[in-house]
Amino acid sequence: MPRTLLTADARRPDLVDAAVRRFARGGYAGTSVASVAAEAGISAAYAFKLFPRKEQLFAAAVDRCFDLVVDALERGADTARGEDADAVLDAMGGAYAALIADRDLLLLQVHAQSVAEIAEVGAALRHGLGRVAELAAERSGGTPPQVQRFVAYGQLCHLVVTAGLDDVDADWARALTAGIRHP
Repeated sequence: MPRTLLTADARRPDLVDAAVRRFARGGYAGTSVASVAAEAGISAAYAFKLFPRKEQLFAAAVDRCFDLVVDALERGADTARGEDADAVLDAMGGAYAALIADRDLLLLQVHAQSVAEIAEVGAALRHGLGRVAELAAERSGGTPPQVQRFVAYGQLCHLVVTAGLDDVDADWARALTAGIRHP
């Protein structure tokens, strides 16, 4: 049976999805494009043809991550029990908490923050955060302080999960984890 070769446009999403997984596990510095390519089932040379620089591939992974975040927040807003801003933001937060049960998305965001000084990565991170903040404001009708609190709680959720604060038996840890939902 003849083998069907996929076009660059068909392979690019597979490579970006593999990049999300690999960069989430190893971070920017600890992950080679060759390892991402291997996970996607393509050669490193072909990966570099699709994304000539590692920064571009990492930024594309960050963009993909935020596509998934925005999709989840949209679905969450659709399930809100009530139309007031807090109800909509709460539903969006619940959808986000469920989404980051996939630790790859959470860890990729953390790694992106750690290398935001790389121009392409910083731009992708800011663009993604802008999309989240604009969506939260638009869908909830919330005030800027409500949207700020929504994003801040999301970042606190990242900290709680990545630092394993649920397992810390101390007053300070209970203060940080109180009211934070995550799987």
